Amino acid sequence: MIKLLKHLKPIEWLQFFAVICLVVGTVAIDMALPEYMAEIISQVGAGAGVNEILITGAIMLALCFGSIILSGLAGFFSAHISAGLCQTVRQKLFDKVGSFSMQEIERFSTASLITRSTNDITQLQQTYAIGIRMIFTAPVMAIWALCKIIDKSSELSGITAIFLVIMIAGIMALFLFAFPRFKKLQSKVDKLNLVTRENLTGIRVVRAYNAEEKQLNKFEDANTDFSKTNLFLNRLMALLSPFMTIVMSGLSLTLVWIGAYLIGENLLNVPVLMEFTQYSALVLISFVMLSMLFLILPRASVSARRVREVLESQTTIADGSNDFKEKGLGKLEFKNVCFRYPDAKDPVLKKINFSLNKGETLAIIGSTGSGKSTIINLIMRFYDTTKGKILIDNQDIKDIKLEQLYDRIGYIPQKSLLFSGTVFDNVAYGTHNASKKDIDKAIEISQAKEFVEKLDGKTDFMVSQGGNNLSGGQKQRLSIARAIAKKPEFLLFDDSFSALDFATDKKLRTALKENMKDATKVIVAQRIGTVMDADKILVLNEGNVIGLGTHKELMQTCNVYRELAYSQLSKEDLES
Repeated sequence: MIKLLKHLKPIEWLQFFAVICLVVGTVAIDMALPEYMAEIISQVGAGAGVNEILITGAIMLALCFGSIILSGLAGFFSAHISAGLCQTVRQKLFDKVGSFSMQEIERFSTASLITRSTNDITQLQQTYAIGIRMIFTAPVMAIWALCKIIDKSSELSGITAIFLVIMIAGIMALFLFAFPRFKKLQSKVDKLNLVTRENLTGIRVVRAYNAEEKQLNKFEDANTDFSKTNLFLNRLMALLSPFMTIVMSGLSLTLVWIGAYLIGENLLNVPVLMEFTQYSALVLISFVMLSMLFLILPRASVSARRVREVLESQTTIADGSNDFKEKGLGKLEFKNVCFRYPDAKDPVLKKINFSLNKGETLAIIGSTGSGKSTIINLIMRFYDTTKGKILIDNQDIKDIKLEQLYDRIGYIPQKSLLFSGTVFDNVAYGTHNASKKDIDKAIEISQAKEFVEKLDGKTDFMVSQGGNNLSGGQKQRLSIARAIAKKPEFLLFDDSFSALDFATDKKLRTALKENMKDATKVIVAQRIGTVMDADKILVLNEGNVIGLGTHKELMQTCNVYRELAYSQLSKEDLES
């Protein structure tokens, strides 16, 4: 938790030091109050006048108001510091996750990253808001009070020390039992988040297969596991309050009992006993504050460690340092590219070689799991090659700044993704100052104009999160329009035509040929009809290139391609 304080802004550091000063001032006032109480008792015993006693009481009342004001200011600044710090950490966490490659996302898991960005940071904010004051108040008050009473009475000081040891031992025992459970608790929050997210994401499949009961059982198991752990911790922490009450009451009773005996033996007087009792109570109160910190610190320290794991993790995809030397060449080349997924035994791609010039279209086809989408992921640098090089305009993409690389690529993922907002906002996403004319043209090329014109508000139609109020084909066409609107030099289609019917597929490819002549295109597809017009067709099987050429060439030289073609289309269709 202390390491996260490096994210404090300068103004928050000033507030931090202000809290320390306010805390010291509050403790100083609290330390003065028992002395005035003892003075009032002495005045009464000495038969002082009412006015003299009232003056002393008025001073005590003024000190109390001063303590309240200083304590309130300390609380105000502490809340401001904790909110500001956690806002900064949350922003850096979001930026860090945004820079992650797919390897880091898979290592942490989406559910865990959501928990770390929300629940864990909320735990930290609550802890900082309370702890910043207490972490200074408790030791200052304890040391100051001990210095006040240590020379008052050796007998009473010894009794106070015994009760302090008992209190510290009890707090440490609870802490040792609770800390490991708090570590497990946050992982169980991840599990609960995972099951909930899985159920919400796949609600249609769950209903279609009447699997509500199965999902309910999964959630119930995760929920019960989390509840049991949380219940154990709450019961354990609930022991702290009665334990502290017993210790404090026991100390007060013992001090009065022994003090009465010492007064009877003329070894102590009443004002000193009252003063000692109040100072010893302040000592115990300071340890009560520490016990409250021990109550919230274990879970917060686990949360801090989980947040730091994300912030301090090294991304496997390092940003390049070079700019593109030449622009507009539109050349893409793979040189002996091999790739193995992290922790996998066998490579997914083996010695992939091909080159594309400006305006050419490469289609990639093959069986499921042959590595088609992996090629797209490597071009996008979602992963880096294990061996070999990928060149764009004769430069290794590992050396190019990611921002410049992505500016030149229009990417359409296998699963179309739309954001909440208007159709216009979704198509214009990622473009710079796109005009209405440019967006309309992109929608027309992607064959989305037909259904967009029928929507209520047309391009101002509000798309729900994930595009759930549109069909699969409609979402796919808007995703394609979004890539086209960028006017990129490279267009990457990762099985992006699968949700389209054959007629729309053909119209879209024709429109791309006519309107995106200068764009170099890479198309991953399953249908022969989608790939047969490409300038080059790459046939993959278990990560190996078993064919590269035009449709006519592959029909003669590649058995796998020929069998795939005849399985989808008749001989007459292929010849025509």
